[in-house]
Amino acid sequence: MKIIVDGFGGDNAPGEILLGCVQAMDELGVDIALTGDKARLEAEAKELGVAEQLGKMEIIPCGGMLTMEDEPTSVIKEKADSSMAVGLRALAEGRGDAFASAGNSGAMVVGATTIVKRIRGVKRVTFAPILPKSQGFFMLSDGGANVDCRPEMLVQFGLMGSVYMEKVMGVKNPRIGLCNVGSESHKGDDLRKQAYALLSECKDLNFTGNVEARDLPYDGCDVAVADGFTGNMMLKLYEGVALALMDQIKGVLTSGLKNKLAAAMVYKDMKQLKKHMDYNEYGGAPIMGAQKPVFKIHGSAKASTVKNALRLTRDYTQSGIIEDIARAVGKK
Repeated sequence: MKIIVDGFGGDNAPGEILLGCVQAMDELGVDIALTGDKARLEAEAKELGVAEQLGKMEIIPCGGMLTMEDEPTSVIKEKADSSMAVGLRALAEGRGDAFASAGNSGAMVVGATTIVKRIRGVKRVTFAPILPKSQGFFMLSDGGANVDCRPEMLVQFGLMGSVYMEKVMGVKNPRIGLCNVGSESHKGDDLRKQAYALLSECKDLNFTGNVEARDLPYDGCDVAVADGFTGNMMLKLYEGVALALMDQIKGVLTSGLKNKLAAAMVYKDMKQLKKHMDYNEYGGAPIMGAQKPVFKIHGSAKASTVKNALRLTRDYTQSGIIEDIARAVGKK
């Protein structure tokens, strides 16, 4: 399998992207094609001591890079020669099996929709991150791709999320919850009420009703369905609270000799907790609904996060999920 990777997308590109790709080749058994300026990649690889490994990767040249400040539509306009745009076109042309980037999220959504194209019948692609909960993990869909949604779009987000959780993450008969301000069926605005009715009628989903945000960390559901505005607010708050909480715990455990001694006794358990609560363990999220696998890596990703994202990209690609999503959406 060959994964096309945006060599210049993200806060820590190209160095951490390159190191993550080296780890992926060594540990995951995938081939890598990097998009970017060849001379800069070679210079970076030499400095990092991975020039030999870079020689085993294909380099797809491009004319520039797309920044986080660029408008999303620039991926098909002003920055059509950027490393992201070139990578998306290479995927569409069949030069690789999947594409991954830590770059501009909005541009990824536009590119997945207009360059790679949507699966027939899919109304909108969805950004679908995996997040930790008290036991295991859950998916949030949509995590920010679509600010304005119609009720039928939320149903498709649930359908696509259900397929992903079962096929890629191994969750049997995943529970679908609709993010709302209360658990009762009559709660919420018109979008939530109409979506609730449609989800209730969908026989292909294990729809368990409304779920409140406070219940998500406590196994409220396996797929949390939301419009992109609500979902992105929840995602950012979830990440921020987790980081703040871990910082507070660290502060307590390092504030004095007694606490440091106590910390030494529970060090292994705390390390496992930190690992469980770290969203970087999943590396990123698929742009579901595109005709070919497109994966968004966390923008601040370091090498290990890039590798984790490429592992999920590999699993997503191998799962046959594109065909399954097409079948699921085609029934509605």
